[in-house]
Amino acid sequence: MRSIDGYIDYKRREYCKEVKCPIQSLLNKEVEKSPEYEELRGICASNCLHSTYEFHHWLLEKGYLIVRPKEQ
Repeated sequence: MRSIDGYIDYKRREYCKEVKCPIQSLLNKEVEKSPEYEELRGICASNCLHSTYEFHHWLLEKGYLIVRPKEQ
């Protein structure tokens, strides 16, 4: 998916880094794709410390737009 002209895309884990998620801090110390890294990622995937509500409102506060393509 390409960016919308004049806009920037959300960067992976930008929210996690800004809210200083402790799991993100641990991830930053590991080698990407290592067993330890993947184990920590599993926490994010199945038991995130933050809610989608918090994430959604953070996106809006930062001026992000949530868009999707028009249905064909």
